[in-house]
Amino acid sequence: MREQSLVGGGADRIDRQHERGKLTARERLDLLLDPGSFVELDAFVVHRAEEFGLDEQRILGDGVVTGHGTVDGRLVFVYSQDFTVFGGSLSEAHAEKICKVMDLAMRTGAPIIGLNDSGGARIQEGVVSLGGYAEIFLRNTLASGVVPQLSVIMGPCAGGAVYSPAITDVTIMVDGTSYMFVTGPDVVRAVTHEEVDRERLGGAATHTQVSGVAHLAAPDEAAALDLARRVLAFLPQNNLGTPPRRPTADPAERRDARLDAIVPDEPTRAYDMKTVIASIVDDGEFLELQPDWAANIITGFAHLGGWSVGIVAQQPMVLAGALDIDASDKAARFVRFCDAFNVPLVTLVDVPGFLPGVAQEHGGIIRHGAKLLYAYCEATVPKLTVITRKAYGGAYDVMSSKHIRGDVNLAWPTAEIAVMGVEGAVNIIFRDRIAHADDAAAERARLVREYQERFAHPYVAAARGYVDDVIEPSETRPRLIRSLEMLAGKRDRNPARKHGNIPL
Repeated sequence: MREQSLVGGGADRIDRQHERGKLTARERLDLLLDPGSFVELDAFVVHRAEEFGLDEQRILGDGVVTGHGTVDGRLVFVYSQDFTVFGGSLSEAHAEKICKVMDLAMRTGAPIIGLNDSGGARIQEGVVSLGGYAEIFLRNTLASGVVPQLSVIMGPCAGGAVYSPAITDVTIMVDGTSYMFVTGPDVVRAVTHEEVDRERLGGAATHTQVSGVAHLAAPDEAAALDLARRVLAFLPQNNLGTPPRRPTADPAERRDARLDAIVPDEPTRAYDMKTVIASIVDDGEFLELQPDWAANIITGFAHLGGWSVGIVAQQPMVLAGALDIDASDKAARFVRFCDAFNVPLVTLVDVPGFLPGVAQEHGGIIRHGAKLLYAYCEATVPKLTVITRKAYGGAYDVMSSKHIRGDVNLAWPTAEIAVMGVEGAVNIIFRDRIAHADDAAAERARLVREYQERFAHPYVAAARGYVDDVIEPSETRPRLIRSLEMLAGKRDRNPARKHGNIPL
């Protein structure tokens, strides 16, 4: 009996799985977990349906392998759907197995990793299988912000099944072999008459570049599972713990003189914020999340002096780093993710404001921008902010400013903290003077220089304590690390309440 459970749907179906470029449920667990650490649960469970001939097709495990193991020596709970058994379809027994390991993860305070490869609900079981999905969704919701939850999409994930990964913290897909959609191409064709294949409708490229549903894509399954291991390395076991501190040979006092010249003299010229991040973090290693969606803002994990940190940064090379609807959503969710699991936040600011335009206003930029503001205001983890260049208008407030409980706020000498850019401010404030000048262009240029000298620098904000210090860019790494050490024992609480009402 035990041997039967190890071969899933049989050798022929395993061969077909391999022919599609996919691994089996157990092969995936072997790659994900530390060697020899997996302990299986419920290997002898079979389905209970006796209709439609299923009573003669009882396969041990019922299409999902569940249990626990370790990743880098740390306990994790896992489930891996087996496409070779009834297409990995979810039955009542299948769902109960998943729910059991999720309940155990909550009780023991350990992460949950789901490897999804399923054709959806088992039709033969009808509403019972739908109830099984709802039981999983409930546990995803209750576990949210309590233990880290990762979803790795290794094949199909369609219909109601997509809502479980959507609730989890990080979703990873595999190029070419995984896809997610609520309704498949046939339904889309019948209802809307649109011609689309599975890959364009819900493949990895679609969800990492267009929809933002997935955080990362990998070229193959082994790489996807390695990404899951890498993400876990930045997170604690649960919301009561702190992320593991990693030893590093990168000196805490290291200074990078290249940063002193990275911001162009011309305020409209772009530079690559990823170069700044790589120069600051330990060993230049940065795990970016959602790199191909809303690229005007950067989110991801790194280490600073061995401390795990979440980084949020404008990218001046895309839309000048302006905040738009997607960037606001992306950053807000990441800020809340870090705050839930006690990961300090480092924010690098070069923001000219919120992206203007009818499409943005009609799309609800006010509501979406408020999500990011809410997330930063709500966060109680250590919050470190560095203004590298522009911090204009309401976007200055939103990006972890001192006014919304930023703990350490630094600025480079190139920082400009103002209601708007110099040119725009001069054109409004001195409109009449410029209009009546004998040489309007010369008068405007003189006023721009004067305004720039008085206001377009960080020292006005520093004089009021809105910025704690103005530092040379090359000093950024050591100052951030010292700040993290100083804030290691930070205590901050929000008012007692059931929960807030974030503007979703």
